[in-house]
Amino acid sequence: MATKKETENTAAKKNVKSKKGTETKDGFFTYHGKPLLRCGNEIYYGDTDAPYVVVFRLMDQETLGDLQIAKRVIIELKTNEGKKSRLIRQAERDGLYKAFDIGMFWLEQALEAEQQ
Repeated sequence: MATKKETENTAAKKNVKSKKGTETKDGFFTYHGKPLLRCGNEIYYGDTDAPYVVVFRLMDQETLGDLQIAKRVIIELKTNEGKKSRLIRQAERDGLYKAFDIGMFWLEQALEAEQQ
């Protein structure tokens, strides 16, 4: 019979292979294969080794039961240079779903242009 630790390790290895909404072995959640990291009211989306990253700043939130729902989100495409990052594009959307839609598009577009 497998121990709890072995079961967790097996589950973690399986999650790394999935593309949508899973936790990787290093502890980051991923969405469409790219890491997500939340720090306060900011969500960082993108690979740390890639030249660009998208930042979602949650400006207005409302409470629904015991959940916080984002109403207004500012999307920023930035260069991934640590503390010296530059702002490339910025927009504002109502809701996290709409913000992710445009943020993912900007990130893919910027990464494809970088490869050419």
